[in-house]
Amino acid sequence: MKKKKLGIVLASVLAAGTLLSACSSKDSSATSEKGGKDAPYEIKWYTIGTPQKDTDKVFAEVNKYTKKKINATVKMTQIDWGDWDQKSQVMINSGESFDLIFTNGTSYVQNAQKGAFLALDDMLNNEGKALKDVINPVLLEGNKVNGKLYGIPSNKEVAKQDVYTFNKRLVDKYHFDLSKVKTLQDLEPMLKTIKENEPNITPMATFKAPLRFDYVFNNEMPAAFPFEGETDKVINPFDTDAAMQQFKTMRKYYKAGYLKEDAATSKDSWPMDVENWFVRMGGYQPYADLLWSRSAKYEVVSVPAEQPTIVNDSVSGSIQAISATSKNPKKVMEFLTLLNTDPYLRNLVDKGIEGTQYKKNSDGTIEDLPARIDGYNMPSYSLGNHFILYLYKDDPKDKWDKFKEFNASAVKAPSLGFKFNSDPVRSELAAITNISKEFYPALATGSVDPEEYLPKFNKKLKEAGLDKVLKEIQKQYDEWKSSQK
Repeated sequence: MKKKKLGIVLASVLAAGTLLSACSSKDSSATSEKGGKDAPYEIKWYTIGTPQKDTDKVFAEVNKYTKKKINATVKMTQIDWGDWDQKSQVMINSGESFDLIFTNGTSYVQNAQKGAFLALDDMLNNEGKALKDVINPVLLEGNKVNGKLYGIPSNKEVAKQDVYTFNKRLVDKYHFDLSKVKTLQDLEPMLKTIKENEPNITPMATFKAPLRFDYVFNNEMPAAFPFEGETDKVINPFDTDAAMQQFKTMRKYYKAGYLKEDAATSKDSWPMDVENWFVRMGGYQPYADLLWSRSAKYEVVSVPAEQPTIVNDSVSGSIQAISATSKNPKKVMEFLTLLNTDPYLRNLVDKGIEGTQYKKNSDGTIEDLPARIDGYNMPSYSLGNHFILYLYKDDPKDKWDKFKEFNASAVKAPSLGFKFNSDPVRSELAAITNISKEFYPALATGSVDPEEYLPKFNKKLKEAGLDKVLKEIQKQYDEWKSSQK
């Protein structure tokens, strides 16, 4: 599944001042102000995704069940993809009272460090014991901030693996041998053929040149650990031969017309169901091609662009955190435990009501009904434990076993578990973020000549204080590494 990629608006998080100072001291043993943990309680939950018209109907059923099970009801509010970063951060910064919120990546770390989220370790050993027993330990360890866990990650694939995904109809039509595709450069003969013979197809759906590093923030920011060589030394990945080589290849492709002219600035998400592209990049999970083909309504096929690796970004892509403003965090943990361990509730929240949004077949598999597609189409990745979701009729029977094999096959990145505290270099990072936004998209899509603009990019980064940032990251990393021994 290639979820809509969540861009982390680092600058807005960095710019936010000290927040929720009054809330940061809130003890995770807090209970309802109106009568203790056993009193009825409404859980206020904010999560990501396009608001659905049938949410109230589905959650009427959810609340019948949770009221009976844990004496709580849930008010879920979705915030649309494009609005999420800004609106969720404003809500957190304002100290609004709520219970549960979706978070991920740098936003999760920064907000945990600022006291916006509660540490969950004690509750995970008590109210969340059944949840702790089913979730992959790598997810829990990889999401600790200063030794504590501040959110419950979705139990799914823990590894990151980018793949090249192709329109299979065109692969078959021109008899392309995908087994030969290992690198960005290997795409060239196919791109040329498509450009010359398919006038209605864009050879490359907009994507950025792949650079394989263990990034501290994200792949647009100039701080990362190498996977080979000195893996414990943080560097600027854009000041490497690999970056120049990849950007030069993308420049060649751009000049040949394999990408759209506005590739650097385009907001086009290249929806799968529009058959106007030949190759794109995406994040893989087992049997992803089946999921993408179902979404596209035509076949796609993928080959690896890298080996699967467990990085901070891959374990923190989907987390539910309990707000420091919650009046009954133990009850919220009870809900999270139920959501992640009870197949009925997990599928109800994810798929809707059986017989309305989906139908169940005699073999236990499911099929979507029109009411789900039109009125309750939720982003599964964001909601919790995948391993108790019902399989679709055309899903392989061993789907979840393959997920476990995929997780087991991945290697751990050098900095897995390291969480950088940006406070000492906040102003430098804000400036660097702006410079990266100015240069990176143009370089990574080949829209400008890297031999001219990559040196300018790196010069500006240095002038903005990159060396100071890298020195601070190295200092904190070395301290963290020593504490792991």
